[in-house]
Amino acid sequence: MNGDGAAATADAVAAAFRTEAGAAVATVARLTGDVGRAEDAVQEAFAVALARWPVDGVPDRPGAWITTTARNRALDVLRREAGRPAREAESARAALAALEGTPPVLHPVLDDQLRLLFTCCHPALAREVHVELALRLVCGLRVPEIARALLRGDEAVARRIHRAKTKIRDARIPLRVPPPELLAERLPSVLDCVYLTYTEGYAATAGDDLIRHDLCDEAVRLARLVVELAPGRPGAEALLALLLLQDARRPARLDAGGDVVVLADQDRTRWDAARIAEGMRWLDRASSHSEVTAADAAYLYQAAVAGEHSTAPTWQATDWPAIVVLYDRLAALTSSPAVLLNRAVAVAHADGPASALPLLAALADDPRLAGSHRLALALAEVHRRLGAVDAARAAYAEAERRAPTGPERRHAARMRASLP
Repeated sequence: MNGDGAAATADAVAAAFRTEAGAAVATVARLTGDVGRAEDAVQEAFAVALARWPVDGVPDRPGAWITTTARNRALDVLRREAGRPAREAESARAALAALEGTPPVLHPVLDDQLRLLFTCCHPALAREVHVELALRLVCGLRVPEIARALLRGDEAVARRIHRAKTKIRDARIPLRVPPPELLAERLPSVLDCVYLTYTEGYAATAGDDLIRHDLCDEAVRLARLVVELAPGRPGAEALLALLLLQDARRPARLDAGGDVVVLADQDRTRWDAARIAEGMRWLDRASSHSEVTAADAAYLYQAAVAGEHSTAPTWQATDWPAIVVLYDRLAALTSSPAVLLNRAVAVAHADGPASALPLLAALADDPRLAGSHRLALALAEVHRRLGAVDAARAAYAEAERRAPTGPERRHAARMRASLP
């Protein structure tokens, strides 16, 4: 195979990893009962793909090929382990019996991912690792991507994920969706996982693409399933509303060349009107509950902000004072620097850029935003509107340096070049 063909095949393997790894891990984990073994088997399957696809060609259904190959790899490992005399081989023999009873060709079962998601959020695991584990196993994100998305250190994330996988195996935590009476204790973590899955898809933390459409689609699907599993839960309904309202704007966020189109410049006729209408219905439903937790309210306020943006007929008609009020309420519930940053941007539009400058300056000392291109970009916009050209140019340059994706780097560079 020539160089171009080999590069195309490598790209196909990378694309399959982004879109299929989570589903494959979920299915093989269900079959083997061991998430660590499943993850190893899927990684081996992708290594085999790198060797065989250049020769055999990319299969018509890469996900089914990867899952079948991973299943067979796991089967080989279990057969070796089951032959050992040690007591540890008992679990391998049990898993082997179950796995040998499955058909050789597998098609990933969508509910396997939901099952694995609830397993990642088991109460026996530390709450802080729930989201990290789900992003790794269910979504297939790499540790550096997870660390950037959560504003945490790479090594600490890797250690927690390793310990959690070991605990799932050693404690024999079942891979299942819990019965209805146990849903409530896991629901907050599950909602956090779905939310962060969408966030990573909507604004990726690395790579050449700003949007990972596979993660956006998967998060919306999981949010719908959670609402079906836990009907009448205001947090689940509010999260689904938030994702639908955000997702409605996805088609207009990039131009034909893949470059960023900011909200003010987006063609609103390209927004998905049906999704906006459905999102507003779920928002109304979530708002109708008489009792909500603080976690529920956080999703409600974020969905309400998205509703304000999605229903404004034009950028100029956006009700910025109402959005500031919503962010005030949200900030009272969380110390998230992202919330405070978004609030400062809203204040800049509601009360003028000078009002936002001290708010943004205060956030510059927050270590969680030390590498954030969004803070630099917000500062650049405020300086530009105030006529401080040199300060704006420096902030755009900083945003370009920090931006994690190609489209965001190009956007910062264009804005810097547009200054007088």
